[in-house]
Amino acid sequence: MTPARIVLADDHTLVRAGVCKLIESMPAFQVVGQADNGRQVLELAEQLQPDLVLMDLSMPGLTGLEATTRLRKAWPRIRVLILSMHQSGEYVRQALRNGAVGYLLKDAAPQELEQALHTVLRGATYLSPAIANFSPATATPLQASPPTGQLTPRQTEVLRLVAQGLSSKDIARALDVSTKTVDTHRTSLMNQLDIHEVTGLVRYAIRTGLIPSGL
Repeated sequence: MTPARIVLADDHTLVRAGVCKLIESMPAFQVVGQADNGRQVLELAEQLQPDLVLMDLSMPGLTGLEATTRLRKAWPRIRVLILSMHQSGEYVRQALRNGAVGYLLKDAAPQELEQALHTVLRGATYLSPAIANFSPATATPLQASPPTGQLTPRQTEVLRLVAQGLSSKDIARALDVSTKTVDTHRTSLMNQLDIHEVTGLVRYAIRTGLIPSGL
């Protein structure tokens, strides 16, 4: 059988090298391209038309979440399996809603990686056992979500980048939108959360697992 063609996306060179070596040891799969940011993922998807993209979430420039959305809209045949260190329900929910068909944790055993690849390529959804109860409908909501409802995927992404210390201009560049659009999202999420200073947003992002406490 012809091996399934995979593009591997992660901004850490050593991680890519390790995962690539694992995949190449599996006869059913072949790594045909590697990317270290979301924009490169989209370029490789167009050029190579792989069967699957193994996608990290936290990449510079265009994030894994945004790249997943754009990739699935442009090439719905290409399946996206997220490979991430984040176990938060918010990350899982956003990834699945953005079009990913699986979510694998980076501390998974090699056998689980192989199982996940087989599962999503045959058309099913795969979630690591530690997050198996999460789904777009049932994933645990943000711990401090206000009664007005959940943040949108874009608001959540803006919140994460604000909490990481990026300016509106930097966020606009990362998300490929205008600075005015970023400011609109920023004002909207502040009003929705009833948090009106950056330090409060940082505390909220840490508390809900959007960023690690070490940042």
